[in-house]
Amino acid sequence: MTAAPRLPAADLSSACRSSGGFDDLHPPLSSFEAMADSARCFYCYDAPCVTACPTSIDIPGFIRRIGQGNAVGAGKTILSANVMGGTCARVCPTEELCEAACVREKAEGEPVAIGQLQRFATDALFSAGVQPFTRAASTGKRVAVVGGGPAGLSCAHALSRAGVEVTVFEARAKAGGLNEHGLAAYKMTDDFAQREVDFILSLGGISIETGKALGRDIALADLTSGYDAVFLGIGLGAANPVGLLGEGLDGVEAAIDFIERLRQAKDPIGEISLPDNVVVLGGGNTAVDAAIQARRLGAAHVTLAYRRGEDQMGATAFELDLARANGVQVVFWASPTRFVDTAGNGVVGAVAFEHTVLVDGKLEGTGGTFEVAADLVLKAVGQSMKPLGLEGLTLAKGRLAVTDYRTSDPKVFAGGDCIHNGTDLTVRAVADGAKAAEAILASLAL
Repeated sequence: MTAAPRLPAADLSSACRSSGGFDDLHPPLSSFEAMADSARCFYCYDAPCVTACPTSIDIPGFIRRIGQGNAVGAGKTILSANVMGGTCARVCPTEELCEAACVREKAEGEPVAIGQLQRFATDALFSAGVQPFTRAASTGKRVAVVGGGPAGLSCAHALSRAGVEVTVFEARAKAGGLNEHGLAAYKMTDDFAQREVDFILSLGGISIETGKALGRDIALADLTSGYDAVFLGIGLGAANPVGLLGEGLDGVEAAIDFIERLRQAKDPIGEISLPDNVVVLGGGNTAVDAAIQARRLGAAHVTLAYRRGEDQMGATAFELDLARANGVQVVFWASPTRFVDTAGNGVVGAVAFEHTVLVDGKLEGTGGTFEVAADLVLKAVGQSMKPLGLEGLTLAKGRLAVTDYRTSDPKVFAGGDCIHNGTDLTVRAVADGAKAAEAILASLAL
């Protein structure tokens, strides 16, 4: 058994280390920069960037308003289509969606900086303390929303605007879902996730009951009998196990739990110390987030191992480049085989891998093995939905089965990650919540 080659650790700045790597990934644009880049937009008719956006934001419209010096108006245009446009500006893979479709990108290889302009506009609106939305007159209808993440909050906001009274039941102590608990700190600085939640609630007509989990504290039958409709935006609450020998060793944990610990720590630098050798398993954006954050928090050697190749990764090319720029060693075609207790003390000391190849499209081991030293292993091999409390609803491939966002119970609707198999995107969850709200309103004849 041979050791994997070790790349030299990148020399992160002392400022980055002292802040725990919580500094903004992309510093916001200045007014001059925003004006200059907005002038590059062609304001296309039938703009391809709008088509590429899951929430169909009027991108040329908001960019035109920035160019006219009306950043707050631009923010209202964005939030009218995507009430969580501030978060999406920070974390959405714009390089694969709107910016990839930008005519400037096609012609020149340099798109309009749509994501950064979107952040500029939404930040301007938030800074101005503007609430651009008003509620319609009360309809007398009541809807329960289970899950205070992007899908649930988007649905709740759209319903409230239509005059529906909404109660959101959130299992955790704080609402926000993955925006609050599952995104790397360097993407969501300045407590932005909670500021966005506060903005949504400031509309009125929405109450949140935290610490209320479906199947534990509340029953679906009680919700369907007590409310006119129910929306389930419960996400994916369970981290998938790897299913290997040694998974129960100390020092082996889910990457999503690691990120949540960082996000919820009052003093992450003082409360969380990392060992020198960290191994992250997985190929998605969560794996990359965990690896970069571990590196920025001071781990000397961070290895991101994925059992397939770069082309099969769920993480975007931008995220992968960011990992490498932060000194993360990325190893492809490496499938973990066991977690090794090298000291015999119940604590992980290494991860054993087997080299892999694709044969006729099927992943196979080559028989070649190696080990990577690991004092901490972060598993990011996907998440699954907890079926607790969903008795009576039809499931399909481990997710809720829906038709036009309606489940097998005509009073129960669902959206977000709990209905999808595939890439989890905040922007898609927001779109689901808004579209589900339309379906609910139609069902209530509103």
